[in-house]
Amino acid sequence: MVARSFAAPPTPWSRSLAEPKIHETAYVHSFSNIIGDVHVGANVLIAPGTSIRADEGSPFHIGEGSNVQDGGVIHGLAEGRVLGDDQQQYSVWIGNDASITHMALIHGPAYVGDHCFIGFRSTVFNARVGKGCIVMMHSLIQDVEIPPGRYIASGSVITNQQQADRLPTVQDSDVKFASHVVHINDALRTGYRCADNIACIAPIRNELDPQTIPQGTNHNGTNGTNGTNGTSGQMQSTSLSQEVHEQVRQLLAQGYKIGTEHADERRFRTSSWQSCAPIQASREPEVLAELTACLAEHTGEYVRLLGIDSKAKRRVLEKIIQQPGDQPLKLNGSQSRPSSASNPAPATSSGSSGLSAPWQEQVRQLLAQGYKIGAEYADARRYRSSSWQSTSVPGSREPEILASLTALLAEHSGEYVRLLGIDPKAKRRVLEQVIQQPGGPVAQSATKTLPDSTPSQPQGRDRSYASSSSLSPDLQAQVRQLLAQGYKVSAEYADARRYRSSSWQSASVPGSREPEVLASLAALLAEHAGEYVRLLGVDTKTKRRVLEQVIQQPKK
Repeated sequence: MVARSFAAPPTPWSRSLAEPKIHETAYVHSFSNIIGDVHVGANVLIAPGTSIRADEGSPFHIGEGSNVQDGGVIHGLAEGRVLGDDQQQYSVWIGNDASITHMALIHGPAYVGDHCFIGFRSTVFNARVGKGCIVMMHSLIQDVEIPPGRYIASGSVITNQQQADRLPTVQDSDVKFASHVVHINDALRTGYRCADNIACIAPIRNELDPQTIPQGTNHNGTNGTNGTNGTSGQMQSTSLSQEVHEQVRQLLAQGYKIGTEHADERRFRTSSWQSCAPIQASREPEVLAELTACLAEHTGEYVRLLGIDSKAKRRVLEKIIQQPGDQPLKLNGSQSRPSSASNPAPATSSGSSGLSAPWQEQVRQLLAQGYKIGAEYADARRYRSSSWQSTSVPGSREPEILASLTALLAEHSGEYVRLLGIDPKAKRRVLEQVIQQPGGPVAQSATKTLPDSTPSQPQGRDRSYASSSSLSPDLQAQVRQLLAQGYKVSAEYADARRYRSSSWQSASVPGSREPEVLASLAALLAEHAGEYVRLLGVDTKTKRRVLEQVIQQPKK
Protein backbone atom coordinates (compact mmCIF):
# COMPACT_ATOMS: atom_id res chain seq x y z
CA MET A 1 0.00 0.00 0.00
CA VAL A 2 1.16 3.53 -0.76
CA ALA A 3 1.24 5.89 2.19
CA ARG A 4 -0.56 9.15 1.51
CA SER A 5 0.70 12.43 3.00
CA PHE A 6 -0.29 16.03 2.50
CA ALA A 7 1.10 19.51 2.85
CA ALA A 8 -0.48 21.57 5.61
CA PRO A 9 -3.14 23.94 4.28
CA PRO A 10 -2.40 27.67 4.50
CA THR A 11 -3.68 28.86 7.87
CA PRO A 12 -3.21 31.98 10.03
CA TRP A 13 -0.53 30.02 11.92
CA SER A 14 1.41 28.58 9.00
CA ARG A 15 1.68 29.50 5.34
CA SER A 16 4.77 27.42 4.57
CA LEU A 17 2.81 24.43 3.14
CA ALA A 18 5.16 22.10 5.02
CA GLU A 19 4.95 18.41 4.15
CA PRO A 20 5.60 15.32 6.29
CA LYS A 21 9.07 13.82 6.36
CA ILE A 22 8.64 10.05 6.59
CA HIS A 23 11.58 7.65 6.89
CA GLU A 24 11.73 5.03 4.16
CA THR A 25 11.50 2.17 6.68
CA ALA A 26 8.33 3.54 8.29
CA TYR A 27 4.90 2.30 7.24
CA VAL A 28 1.94 4.65 6.97
CA HIS A 29 -1.35 2.96 6.13
CA SER A 30 -3.27 4.47 3.24
CA PHE A 31 -6.37 4.81 5.45
CA SER A 32 -4.55 7.26 7.72
CA ASN A 33 -3.93 11.01 7.37
CA ILE A 34 -0.65 12.80 8.01
CA ILE A 35 -0.74 16.54 7.31
CA GLY A 36 1.93 19.20 7.69
CA ASP A 37 5.34 19.37 9.33
CA VAL A 38 5.47 15.86 10.83
CA HIS A 39 8.79 14.00 11.28
CA VAL A 40 8.24 10.21 11.26
CA GLY A 41 11.33 8.21 12.26
CA ALA A 42 12.66 4.82 11.19
CA ASN A 43 10.58 1.65 11.72
CA VAL A 44 7.47 3.55 12.77
CA LEU A 45 3.99 2.06 12.22
CA ILE A 46 1.08 4.40 11.54
CA ALA A 47 -2.01 2.15 11.63
CA PRO A 48 -5.32 2.55 9.77
CA GLY A 49 -7.71 5.29 10.85
CA THR A 50 -5.14 7.55 12.49
CA SER A 51 -5.20 11.35 12.13
CA ILE A 52 -1.94 13.27 12.57
CA ARG A 53 -2.51 16.93 11.72
CA ALA A 54 0.18 19.57 12.09
CA ASP A 55 -2.08 22.24 10.58
CA GLU A 56 -2.38 24.44 13.69
CA GLY A 57 0.37 23.57 16.14
CA SER A 58 3.59 22.25 14.56
CA PRO A 59 6.03 20.60 14.15
CA PHE A 60 5.42 17.01 15.34
CA HIS A 61 8.08 14.36 15.99
CA ILE A 62 7.45 10.58 16.16
CA GLY A 63 10.62 8.72 17.16
CA GLU A 64 12.14 5.50 15.86
CA GLY A 65 10.32 2.24 16.51
CA SER A 66 7.16 3.92 17.81
CA ASN A 67 3.62 3.05 16.78
CA VAL A 68 0.40 5.03 16.50
CA GLN A 69 -2.44 2.53 16.51
CA ASP A 70 -5.92 2.52 14.95
CA GLY A 71 -7.99 5.61 15.62
CA GLY A 72 -5.17 7.54 17.30
CA VAL A 73 -5.26 11.34 17.01
CA ILE A 74 -2.30 13.72 17.24
CA HIS A 75 -3.00 17.45 17.03
CA GLY A 76 -1.68 20.63 18.62
CA LEU A 77 -2.69 24.14 19.60
CA ALA A 78 -1.18 27.11 17.81
CA GLU A 79 0.19 28.36 21.13
CA GLY A 80 2.51 26.40 23.38
CA ARG A 81 5.61 24.33 22.65
CA VAL A 82 7.60 21.56 24.37
CA LEU A 83 11.33 20.99 24.28
CA GLY A 84 12.22 17.79 22.43
CA ASP A 85 15.17 15.54 23.20
CA ASP A 86 17.09 17.32 20.40
CA GLN A 87 16.61 20.61 22.30
CA GLN A 88 14.34 21.96 19.55
CA GLN A 89 10.78 23.21 20.08
CA TYR A 90 7.83 21.06 19.04
CA SER A 91 4.09 21.13 19.37
CA VAL A 92 4.13 17.34 19.94
CA TRP A 93 7.15 15.19 20.68
CA ILE A 94 6.83 11.39 20.82
CA GLY A 95 10.05 9.55 21.67
CA ASN A 96 11.50 6.25 20.51
CA ASP A 97 9.75 2.88 21.00
CA ALA A 98 6.57 4.51 22.30
CA SER A 99 3.08 3.06 21.85
CA ILE A 100 0.13 5.38 21.23
CA THR A 101 -2.59 2.74 21.37
CA HIS A 102 -6.08 2.53 19.91
CA MET A 103 -8.06 5.81 19.95
CA ALA A 104 -5.59 7.63 22.21
CA LEU A 105 -5.35 11.43 21.87
CA ILE A 106 -2.06 13.33 22.10
CA HIS A 107 -2.84 17.03 21.90
CA GLY A 108 -0.03 19.54 21.90
CA PRO A 109 1.67 21.06 23.58
CA ALA A 110 2.60 17.55 24.68
CA TYR A 111 5.73 15.46 25.27
CA VAL A 112 5.73 11.65 25.43
CA GLY A 113 9.11 10.16 26.31
CA ASP A 114 10.94 7.08 25.06
CA HIS A 115 9.39 3.66 25.81
CA CYS A 116 6.08 5.15 27.00
CA PHE A 117 2.77 3.33 26.69
CA ILE A 118 -0.40 5.41 26.29
CA GLY A 119 -3.44 3.17 26.75
CA PHE A 120 -6.72 2.95 24.84
CA ARG A 121 -8.77 6.18 24.74
CA SER A 122 -6.36 8.00 27.05
CA THR A 123 -5.66 11.72 26.58
CA VAL A 124 -2.44 13.67 27.05
CA PHE A 125 -2.82 17.46 26.76
CA ASN A 126 -0.52 20.30 27.77
CA ALA A 127 1.64 17.83 29.65
CA ARG A 128 4.95 16.00 29.72
CA VAL A 129 5.00 12.21 30.22
CA GLY A 130 8.48 11.11 31.24
CA LYS A 131 10.50 8.26 29.82
CA GLY A 132 9.21 4.75 30.48
CA CYS A 133 5.78 5.74 31.86
CA ILE A 134 2.84 3.35 31.55
CA VAL A 135 -0.54 5.07 31.10
CA MET A 136 -3.39 2.56 31.15
CA MET A 137 -6.84 2.87 29.58
CA HIS A 138 -9.30 5.82 29.70
CA SER A 139 -6.92 8.14 31.59
CA LEU A 140 -6.56 11.93 31.41
CA ILE A 141 -3.19 13.66 31.86
CA GLN A 142 -3.42 17.44 31.67
CA ASP A 143 -1.36 20.44 32.83
CA VAL A 144 1.23 18.29 34.64
CA GLU A 145 4.68 16.76 34.26
CA ILE A 146 4.76 13.03 34.98
CA PRO A 147 8.18 11.94 36.31
CA PRO A 148 9.92 9.12 34.41
CA GLY A 149 8.97 5.52 35.10
CA ARG A 150 5.56 6.10 36.68
CA TYR A 151 2.40 3.96 36.43
CA ILE A 152 -0.98 5.59 35.78
CA ALA A 153 -3.90 3.23 36.43
CA SER A 154 -6.93 2.93 34.15
CA GLY A 155 -9.46 5.73 34.56
CA SER A 156 -7.04 8.06 36.36
CA VAL A 157 -7.51 11.83 36.09
CA ILE A 158 -4.16 13.54 36.71
CA THR A 159 -4.61 17.32 36.54
CA ASN A 160 -2.35 18.69 39.26
CA GLN A 161 1.31 18.19 40.01
CA GLN A 162 0.71 16.80 43.49
CA GLN A 163 -1.18 13.89 41.97
CA ALA A 164 1.58 13.36 39.42
CA ASP A 165 4.32 13.29 42.06
CA ARG A 166 2.45 10.65 44.09
CA LEU A 167 2.12 8.17 41.23
CA PRO A 168 3.66 4.71 41.83
CA THR A 169 6.61 3.44 39.81
CA VAL A 170 6.20 0.86 37.06
CA GLN A 171 7.09 -2.78 37.73
CA ASP A 172 9.23 -5.07 35.62
CA SER A 173 6.19 -6.86 34.24
CA ASP A 174 4.75 -3.53 33.07
CA VAL A 175 7.98 -2.75 31.23
CA LYS A 176 7.90 -6.18 29.59
CA PHE A 177 4.31 -5.61 28.53
CA ALA A 178 5.08 -2.24 26.93
CA SER A 179 8.11 -3.73 25.16
CA HIS A 180 5.97 -6.63 23.95
CA VAL A 181 3.48 -4.20 22.37
CA VAL A 182 6.32 -2.47 20.51
CA HIS A 183 7.59 -5.81 19.16
CA ILE A 184 4.08 -6.82 18.05
CA ASN A 185 3.61 -3.59 16.14
CA ASP A 186 7.06 -3.90 14.60
CA ALA A 187 6.00 -7.31 13.27
CA LEU A 188 2.79 -5.74 11.93
CA ARG A 189 4.84 -3.06 10.18
CA THR A 190 6.95 -5.75 8.52
CA GLY A 191 3.85 -7.62 7.40
CA TYR A 192 2.20 -4.51 5.98
CA ARG A 193 5.31 -3.47 4.09
CA CYS A 194 5.58 -6.78 2.26
CA ALA A 195 1.83 -7.40 1.82
CA ASP A 196 2.05 -6.51 -1.89
CA ASN A 197 5.25 -8.45 -2.48
CA ILE A 198 4.74 -12.22 -2.87
CA ALA A 199 8.48 -12.84 -2.70
CA CYS A 200 8.51 -11.16 0.70
CA ILE A 201 5.43 -12.81 2.18
CA ALA A 202 6.11 -16.37 0.97
CA PRO A 203 8.68 -17.13 3.73
CA ILE A 204 6.16 -16.03 6.36
CA ARG A 205 3.47 -18.31 4.99
CA ASN A 206 5.90 -21.19 4.55
CA GLU A 207 6.97 -20.86 8.15
CA LEU A 208 3.38 -21.61 9.21
CA ASP A 209 2.86 -24.46 6.71
CA PRO A 210 3.68 -27.85 8.28
CA GLN A 211 4.27 -29.31 4.81
CA THR A 212 7.36 -27.13 4.43
CA ILE A 213 8.97 -28.51 7.60
CA PRO A 214 11.54 -31.15 6.63
CA GLN A 215 10.70 -34.74 7.53
CA GLY A 216 12.19 -35.69 10.89
CA THR A 217 12.47 -32.07 12.07
CA ASN A 218 10.56 -30.67 15.04
CA HIS A 219 8.92 -27.23 15.13
CA ASN A 220 11.81 -25.90 17.11
CA GLY A 221 14.26 -26.84 14.37
CA THR A 222 15.85 -29.85 16.06
CA ASN A 223 16.02 -33.26 14.44
CA GLY A 224 13.86 -36.12 15.66
CA THR A 225 12.49 -39.45 14.60
CA ASN A 226 9.19 -41.21 15.00
CA GLY A 227 10.87 -43.64 17.35
CA THR A 228 11.72 -40.88 19.83
CA ASN A 229 9.00 -38.29 19.44
CA GLY A 230 6.10 -40.48 18.51
CA THR A 231 4.93 -38.10 15.74
CA SER A 232 7.15 -36.09 13.45
CA GLY A 233 7.02 -32.32 13.91
CA GLN A 234 4.99 -32.47 17.12
CA MET A 235 5.91 -32.21 20.77
CA GLN A 236 5.00 -35.00 23.09
CA SER A 237 1.75 -34.53 24.99
CA THR A 238 2.52 -37.07 27.66
CA SER A 239 2.91 -34.33 30.33
CA LEU A 240 -0.83 -33.73 30.18
CA SER A 241 -3.03 -35.80 32.47
CA GLN A 242 -5.61 -38.20 31.10
CA GLU A 243 -8.36 -35.93 32.42
CA VAL A 244 -7.02 -33.01 30.36
CA HIS A 245 -6.93 -35.29 27.31
CA GLU A 246 -10.54 -36.20 27.89
CA GLN A 247 -11.59 -32.60 28.44
CA VAL A 248 -9.96 -31.53 25.17
CA ARG A 249 -11.56 -34.44 23.35
CA GLN A 250 -15.02 -33.45 24.60
CA LEU A 251 -14.57 -29.80 23.66
CA LEU A 252 -13.45 -30.65 20.13
CA ALA A 253 -16.27 -33.16 19.71
CA GLN A 254 -18.79 -30.41 20.51
CA GLY A 255 -17.25 -28.11 17.92
CA TYR A 256 -15.55 -25.74 20.36
CA LYS A 257 -12.12 -24.19 19.85
CA ILE A 258 -9.30 -24.55 22.37
CA GLY A 259 -7.40 -21.61 23.83
CA THR A 260 -5.00 -20.97 26.71
CA GLU A 261 -4.04 -18.11 29.01
CA HIS A 262 -1.17 -17.69 31.47
CA ALA A 263 -0.41 -15.44 34.44
CA ASP A 264 2.42 -14.99 36.90
CA GLU A 265 1.71 -14.63 40.63
CA ARG A 266 0.98 -10.87 40.49
CA ARG A 267 -1.23 -11.08 37.41
CA PHE A 268 -3.06 -14.08 38.89
CA ARG A 269 -3.99 -12.07 41.99
CA THR A 270 -5.46 -9.30 39.81
CA SER A 271 -7.03 -11.70 37.26
CA SER A 272 -4.92 -10.10 34.52
CA TRP A 273 -4.48 -13.19 32.39
CA GLN A 274 -2.44 -13.02 29.19
CA SER A 275 -3.39 -14.97 26.09
CA CYS A 276 -0.99 -17.63 24.85
CA ALA A 277 -0.34 -18.17 21.18
CA PRO A 278 -3.65 -19.09 19.52
CA ILE A 279 -4.25 -22.79 18.88
CA GLN A 280 -5.35 -23.02 15.25
CA ALA A 281 -5.33 -26.80 15.07
CA SER A 282 -8.59 -28.72 15.17
CA ARG A 283 -7.33 -32.32 15.51
CA GLU A 284 -6.77 -33.72 18.98
CA PRO A 285 -3.07 -34.76 18.65
CA GLU A 286 -2.06 -31.34 17.33
CA VAL A 287 -4.05 -29.49 19.99
CA LEU A 288 -2.53 -31.59 22.78
CA ALA A 289 0.96 -30.96 21.40
CA GLU A 290 0.40 -27.21 21.41
CA LEU A 291 -1.02 -27.37 24.94
CA THR A 292 2.09 -29.19 26.10
CA ALA A 293 4.27 -26.55 24.45
CA CYS A 294 2.34 -23.79 26.24
CA LEU A 295 2.81 -25.47 29.63
CA ALA A 296 6.52 -25.93 29.01
CA GLU A 297 6.94 -22.32 27.87
CA HIS A 298 5.20 -20.97 30.98
CA THR A 299 6.67 -23.25 33.62
CA GLY A 300 6.35 -21.60 37.04
CA GLU A 301 3.17 -19.76 36.04
CA TYR A 302 -0.56 -20.37 36.14
CA VAL A 303 -1.99 -21.73 32.88
CA ARG A 304 -5.67 -22.22 32.21
CA LEU A 305 -7.49 -24.09 29.46
CA LEU A 306 -10.25 -22.31 27.55
CA GLY A 307 -13.17 -23.78 25.62
CA ILE A 308 -14.46 -21.23 23.10
CA ASP A 309 -17.74 -21.19 21.22
CA SER A 310 -16.61 -19.33 18.10
CA LYS A 311 -20.16 -18.86 16.81
CA ALA A 312 -21.55 -17.28 19.94
CA LYS A 313 -18.16 -15.65 20.68
CA ARG A 314 -18.17 -16.77 24.30
CA ARG A 315 -16.23 -19.02 26.61
CA VAL A 316 -17.78 -22.27 27.71
CA LEU A 317 -14.91 -23.38 29.94
CA GLU A 318 -12.12 -21.84 32.01
CA LYS A 319 -10.02 -24.38 33.92
CA ILE A 320 -6.61 -23.95 35.52
CA ILE A 321 -4.39 -26.84 34.43
CA GLN A 322 -1.05 -25.66 35.86
CA GLN A 323 0.06 -23.76 38.96
CA PRO A 324 3.53 -22.51 39.93
CA GLY A 325 5.70 -25.35 41.19
CA ASP A 326 3.12 -28.00 40.34
CA GLN A 327 2.66 -30.57 37.67
CA PRO A 328 -0.28 -29.93 35.34
CA LEU A 329 -3.49 -30.17 37.34
CA LYS A 330 -6.01 -32.92 36.90
CA LEU A 331 -9.56 -32.02 35.95
CA ASN A 332 -12.59 -33.72 37.41
CA GLY A 333 -12.99 -36.91 35.41
CA SER A 334 -16.74 -36.86 36.02
CA GLN A 335 -17.18 -33.79 33.87
CA SER A 336 -19.03 -34.80 30.74
CA ARG A 337 -19.61 -31.25 29.55
CA PRO A 338 -17.63 -28.03 29.93
CA SER A 339 -18.58 -26.35 33.15
CA SER A 340 -18.83 -22.66 33.83
CA ALA A 341 -15.63 -20.74 34.51
CA SER A 342 -14.19 -21.07 37.98
CA ASN A 343 -10.89 -20.35 39.65
CA PRO A 344 -9.53 -22.57 42.40
CA ALA A 345 -7.78 -21.11 45.35
CA PRO A 346 -4.17 -20.12 44.75
CA ALA A 347 -1.45 -22.55 45.61
CA THR A 348 -0.24 -20.31 48.41
CA SER A 349 -3.57 -20.37 50.27
CA SER A 350 -3.43 -21.59 53.81
CA GLY A 351 -6.02 -22.11 56.49
CA SER A 352 -8.48 -19.39 57.39
CA SER A 353 -7.24 -19.03 60.95
CA GLY A 354 -5.96 -15.51 60.16
CA LEU A 355 -9.54 -14.20 59.88
CA SER A 356 -11.49 -13.56 63.05
CA ALA A 357 -14.82 -15.32 63.54
CA PRO A 358 -16.90 -12.16 62.90
CA TRP A 359 -15.17 -11.58 59.55
CA GLN A 360 -15.69 -15.22 58.60
CA GLU A 361 -19.37 -14.78 59.43
CA GLN A 362 -19.45 -11.62 57.28
CA VAL A 363 -18.05 -13.55 54.31
CA ARG A 364 -20.50 -16.40 54.90
CA GLN A 365 -23.48 -14.02 54.84
CA LEU A 366 -22.28 -12.24 51.69
CA LEU A 367 -21.97 -15.55 49.87
CA ALA A 368 -25.37 -16.70 51.13
CA GLN A 369 -26.95 -13.61 49.57
CA GLY A 370 -25.34 -14.34 46.21
CA TYR A 371 -22.70 -11.62 46.40
CA LYS A 372 -19.10 -12.02 45.21
CA ILE A 373 -16.10 -11.38 47.42
CA GLY A 374 -13.33 -8.99 46.44
CA ALA A 375 -10.52 -7.17 48.21
CA GLU A 376 -8.26 -4.14 47.90
CA TYR A 377 -5.03 -3.17 49.59
CA ALA A 378 -2.99 0.00 50.06
CA ASP A 379 0.21 1.06 51.76
CA ALA A 380 0.21 4.16 53.97
CA ARG A 381 0.86 6.53 51.03
CA ARG A 382 -1.85 5.05 48.84
CA TYR A 383 -4.25 4.91 51.81
CA ARG A 384 -3.89 8.65 52.43
CA SER A 385 -4.80 9.37 48.79
CA SER A 386 -7.51 6.64 48.66
CA SER A 387 -5.60 4.93 45.83
CA TRP A 388 -6.54 1.36 46.66
CA GLN A 389 -5.21 -1.47 44.50
CA SER A 390 -7.58 -4.26 43.52
CA THR A 391 -6.76 -7.93 43.98
CA SER A 392 -8.75 -11.03 43.19
CA VAL A 393 -10.03 -13.46 45.82
CA PRO A 394 -9.98 -16.81 43.97
CA GLY A 395 -12.57 -19.42 44.82
CA SER A 396 -16.33 -19.77 44.79
CA ARG A 397 -16.86 -21.76 47.99
CA GLU A 398 -16.50 -20.44 51.52
CA PRO A 399 -13.38 -22.47 52.54
CA GLU A 400 -11.51 -21.43 49.39
CA ILE A 401 -12.39 -17.76 49.81
CA LEU A 402 -11.48 -17.69 53.50
CA ALA A 403 -8.14 -19.34 52.69
CA SER A 404 -7.51 -16.82 49.90
CA LEU A 405 -8.31 -13.89 52.23
CA THR A 406 -6.00 -15.29 54.89
CA ALA A 407 -3.20 -15.59 52.36
CA LEU A 408 -3.90 -12.04 51.20
CA LEU A 409 -3.67 -10.64 54.74
CA ALA A 410 -0.37 -12.44 55.25
CA GLU A 411 1.00 -11.26 51.93
CA HIS A 412 0.09 -7.62 52.68
CA SER A 413 0.93 -7.56 56.36
CA GLY A 414 1.84 -4.02 57.32
CA GLU A 415 -0.67 -2.62 54.82
CA TYR A 416 -4.34 -1.71 54.79
CA VAL A 417 -6.66 -4.39 53.40
CA ARG A 418 -10.38 -4.00 52.91
CA LEU A 419 -13.08 -6.55 52.16
CA LEU A 420 -15.52 -5.94 49.32
CA GLY A 421 -18.99 -7.37 48.83
CA ILE A 422 -20.04 -7.12 45.18
CA ASP A 423 -23.47 -7.52 43.62
CA PRO A 424 -22.55 -9.01 40.20
CA LYS A 425 -26.02 -8.41 38.74
CA ALA A 426 -26.25 -4.73 39.62
CA LYS A 427 -22.47 -4.33 39.18
CA ARG A 428 -22.12 -2.40 42.41
CA ARG A 429 -20.48 -2.76 45.78
CA VAL A 430 -22.64 -3.54 48.77
CA LEU A 431 -19.84 -3.51 51.33
CA GLU A 432 -16.44 -1.91 51.81
CA GLN A 433 -14.83 -2.72 55.17
CA VAL A 434 -11.22 -2.34 56.32
CA ILE A 435 -10.22 -5.68 57.85
CA GLN A 436 -6.51 -5.02 58.37
CA GLN A 437 -4.39 -2.00 59.24
CA PRO A 438 -0.58 -1.74 59.45
CA GLY A 439 -0.87 -2.50 63.15
CA GLY A 440 -2.77 -5.74 62.58
CA PRO A 441 -6.30 -7.05 61.92
CA VAL A 442 -9.27 -4.77 62.58
CA ALA A 443 -11.82 -6.07 65.05
CA GLN A 444 -15.46 -6.29 64.03
CA SER A 445 -18.51 -6.50 66.19
CA ALA A 446 -19.99 -9.96 65.97
CA THR A 447 -23.49 -8.42 65.84
CA LYS A 448 -22.85 -6.72 62.49
CA THR A 449 -23.70 -9.37 59.96
CA LEU A 450 -25.63 -8.12 56.94
CA PRO A 451 -23.86 -6.06 54.27
CA ASP A 452 -27.07 -4.19 53.47
CA SER A 453 -28.00 -3.34 57.06
CA THR A 454 -25.97 -0.12 57.15
CA PRO A 455 -22.74 -1.41 58.69
CA SER A 456 -21.03 0.81 61.18
CA GLN A 457 -18.27 3.13 60.02
CA PRO A 458 -14.96 1.24 59.93
CA GLN A 459 -11.65 2.60 60.99
CA GLY A 460 -9.66 4.54 58.42
CA ARG A 461 -10.84 6.38 55.32
CA ASP A 462 -13.07 3.58 54.10
CA ARG A 463 -16.26 4.44 52.22
CA SER A 464 -18.77 2.24 53.97
CA TYR A 465 -22.26 3.08 54.94
CA ALA A 466 -22.88 5.44 57.85
CA SER A 467 -26.02 6.00 59.91
CA SER A 468 -28.78 7.85 58.06
CA SER A 469 -30.22 9.38 61.25
CA SER A 470 -28.33 12.61 60.56
CA LEU A 471 -30.44 13.29 57.44
CA SER A 472 -33.43 15.57 57.79
CA PRO A 473 -36.93 14.07 57.38
CA ASP A 474 -37.48 16.31 54.32
CA LEU A 475 -34.35 14.94 52.64
CA GLN A 476 -35.31 11.36 53.45
CA ALA A 477 -38.76 11.98 51.98
CA GLN A 478 -37.19 13.47 48.84
CA VAL A 479 -35.01 10.40 48.36
CA ARG A 480 -37.96 8.10 48.97
CA GLN A 481 -39.99 9.93 46.34
CA LEU A 482 -37.19 9.75 43.74
CA LEU A 483 -36.72 6.02 44.25
CA ALA A 484 -40.47 5.40 44.11
CA GLN A 485 -40.58 7.07 40.68
CA GLY A 486 -37.80 4.81 39.40
CA TYR A 487 -35.12 7.51 39.36
CA LYS A 488 -31.50 6.94 40.38
CA VAL A 489 -30.05 8.96 43.24
CA SER A 490 -26.63 10.54 42.84
CA ALA A 491 -24.72 13.48 44.28
CA GLU A 492 -22.06 16.11 43.58
CA TYR A 493 -19.81 18.16 45.85
CA ALA A 494 -17.72 21.32 45.56
CA ASP A 495 -15.53 23.48 47.76
CA ALA A 496 -16.09 27.25 47.85
CA ARG A 497 -13.89 27.92 44.79
CA ARG A 498 -15.48 25.21 42.66
CA TYR A 499 -18.95 26.28 43.83
CA ARG A 500 -18.39 29.84 42.57
CA SER A 501 -17.39 28.50 39.14
CA SER A 502 -20.08 25.76 39.11
CA SER A 503 -17.35 23.10 38.81
CA TRP A 504 -19.08 20.35 40.76
CA GLN A 505 -17.38 16.99 41.24
CA SER A 506 -19.38 13.77 40.94
CA ALA A 507 -19.73 11.33 43.82
CA SER A 508 -21.28 7.88 43.66
CA VAL A 509 -24.18 6.94 45.94
CA PRO A 510 -24.03 3.12 46.21
CA GLY A 511 -27.23 1.19 46.74
CA SER A 512 -30.62 0.82 45.10
CA ARG A 513 -32.84 0.49 48.17
CA GLU A 514 -33.82 3.37 50.42
CA PRO A 515 -31.80 2.35 53.54
CA GLU A 516 -28.64 1.85 51.49
CA VAL A 517 -29.05 5.14 49.60
CA LEU A 518 -29.75 7.13 52.78
CA ALA A 519 -26.77 5.59 54.53
CA SER A 520 -24.54 6.35 51.56
CA LEU A 521 -25.73 9.97 51.50
CA ALA A 522 -25.06 10.33 55.22
CA ALA A 523 -21.53 9.00 54.73
CA LEU A 524 -21.01 11.39 51.81
CA LEU A 525 -22.14 14.41 53.83
CA ALA A 526 -19.80 13.42 56.65
CA GLU A 527 -16.90 12.89 54.24
CA HIS A 528 -17.39 16.32 52.64
CA ALA A 529 -18.20 18.32 55.76
CA GLY A 530 -17.35 21.95 55.11
CA GLU A 531 -18.22 21.69 51.41
CA TYR A 532 -21.30 22.13 49.26
CA VAL A 533 -23.16 18.90 48.46
CA ARG A 534 -26.13 18.64 46.15
CA LEU A 535 -28.59 15.81 45.59
CA LEU A 536 -29.29 14.61 42.05
CA GLY A 537 -32.27 12.70 40.71
CA VAL A 538 -31.40 11.00 37.43
CA ASP A 539 -33.74 9.48 34.86
CA THR A 540 -31.59 6.64 33.55
CA LYS A 541 -33.85 5.97 30.54
CA THR A 542 -33.72 9.48 29.08
CA LYS A 543 -30.29 10.17 30.61
CA ARG A 544 -31.32 13.48 32.11
CA ARG A 545 -31.49 15.03 35.55
CA VAL A 546 -34.88 15.56 37.15
CA LEU A 547 -33.61 17.18 40.34
CA GLU A 548 -30.62 19.25 41.48
CA GLN A 549 -30.90 20.36 45.10
CA VAL A 550 -28.18 21.63 47.45
CA ILE A 551 -28.46 19.65 50.69
CA GLN A 552 -25.34 20.89 52.50
CA GLN A 553 -23.47 24.19 52.66
CA PRO A 554 -20.30 25.19 54.54
CA LYS A 555 -21.04 26.61 57.95
CA LYS A 556 -20.47 30.36 58.10
